[in-house]
Amino acid sequence: MDVSILLSMAGGLGLFLFGMHTMSEAIEKAAGAKLRSILEFFTTNRFTGMLVGVIFTAIIQSSSACTVMVVSFVNSGLMNLYQAAGVIFGANIGTTVTSQLVSFNLSEYAPVFLLLGAVCVMFCKNQKIVKMAEVILGFGVLFTGLSSMSSAMSGLRDVPAVVDLLSSLESPVLAVLVGTVLTAIIQSSSVTVSIVLLMCNQGLLDLPICLFIILGCNIGACASALLASLAGKKEAKRAAMIHFLFNVIGTIIVYIIFKLGMSWVIELLHKVSGDNLGRCIANAHTMVKIFQVIILLPFSSWIVKLTYLIIPGEDKSVNYRENYQLKYIGDKVVFNPATAVVDVMKEVERMANLANENLNRAMNALITLDHDDIEEVYEVEKNINFLNKSITDYLVRINQTTLPIEDLKSLGALFHVVNDIERIGDHAENVADAAKRREEINVSFSKEAIKELGEMLNMVNTIVQFSVDTLHNISDEHIEDIMRLEDAVDEKERELQQAHVDRLTRNECTPEAGMLYSDIVSGLERVADHATNIVLYLNKAEEL
Repeated sequence: MDVSILLSMAGGLGLFLFGMHTMSEAIEKAAGAKLRSILEFFTTNRFTGMLVGVIFTAIIQSSSACTVMVVSFVNSGLMNLYQAAGVIFGANIGTTVTSQLVSFNLSEYAPVFLLLGAVCVMFCKNQKIVKMAEVILGFGVLFTGLSSMSSAMSGLRDVPAVVDLLSSLESPVLAVLVGTVLTAIIQSSSVTVSIVLLMCNQGLLDLPICLFIILGCNIGACASALLASLAGKKEAKRAAMIHFLFNVIGTIIVYIIFKLGMSWVIELLHKVSGDNLGRCIANAHTMVKIFQVIILLPFSSWIVKLTYLIIPGEDKSVNYRENYQLKYIGDKVVFNPATAVVDVMKEVERMANLANENLNRAMNALITLDHDDIEEVYEVEKNINFLNKSITDYLVRINQTTLPIEDLKSLGALFHVVNDIERIGDHAENVADAAKRREEINVSFSKEAIKELGEMLNMVNTIVQFSVDTLHNISDEHIEDIMRLEDAVDEKERELQQAHVDRLTRNECTPEAGMLYSDIVSGLERVADHATNIVLYLNKAEEL
């Protein structure tokens, strides 16, 4: 065999894979956050979920990326398995768009896409335009690679050894196996189907055997989601198993139909596609997927239940407060760039709740002098410090990956947010220190002082809760309330400090009690400042 043919095929395949990767990555960067929001919002039932799955996968040109994202959503608790099933079913239809595009043979327009994309990438300053230009550039690279592979394959027709080898592929079971293995290695059913399409166009493979290879591609496409789920919780593994079961069951059904009525299937494809073999392959890919979804969607709840039989039990319960564990991020959680910021936001929210709970625990210990509460404040503070370091390290790591542009805006703010939450935790520890000091020197607070501290704590708790709500759903909804409350807390601090001075002048409290009281009031005011900073940082990032 001429080495130049192999090199041309290898180069064409490389360009095709690179073009696919560039397109998918650029789309996720440009619109990933918006697509993710759509995915979250419109998956309330399996039917809308299926439609979203179709559209989402058709846009990003990768069912693997969609299913891996769904697996990470399930792992984070943003989506349940029944919602995931609909999206996964739809993703299987959406992935056929690539083969449809390939079948139209747009290779002659590839230079136009390459030139337009390259010019925009090199000379445009607007990042969104650059990302869309990368999509166009990827499209051009993809079809350039396709043209190179097609030319190389035309030369293979003159190589007897290759023709004999491919002609020997007559077993449908072997064809399914070949499709499964190739797709699992390449990790893209779109690429494998496109290669099969080219081979069929060049007469290297017969149409019937191509159809069986396509069935194998469907099973091989599950590899990405299955691998991604290995690091996740059992719910994530079940989500990946839904994808696998859908394709295996669907493949068995269609395989039986092909075996019983292949001549009828071929006749139907030629009627729909004419004599264009490439269109026959692309249409077969789409029709098989639509047929599988129609047949299996009514039974999606049964498939979900089947995953509980295959993957039984629940994850081991972990006390995330005492054992210094990350819940939503880290090595034991499914990582996906498109959901990385969502996951870290949930971890930050958990950290904020821990800090707020610890502040209230410390204030209670200050009044009751409960030793268990004081010790728990110190233990939880260690956990907050652990989360601060772990989340910061994670933010640094994901900043080096491919993130949607919208998420990059939030990333810088999150470094400041985590620091402010850690400072709130430090103030809780300061209150615990004050409680210990109060017991050591036998200081008592008046009922009036206790009442004043309670009033100020309630105001601070409200601001902190508004901050936590903003972490959950970034918006400017609470900005005015927070600014008003923050001014009120500042005024309250001045009022309480003056009341403290008045009590001292009337000899109604000791200097030691006064010092502790003054420090606590100042600390609560600073907690309100940190909570306000959180909201301001997040909203400023959202406006960029």
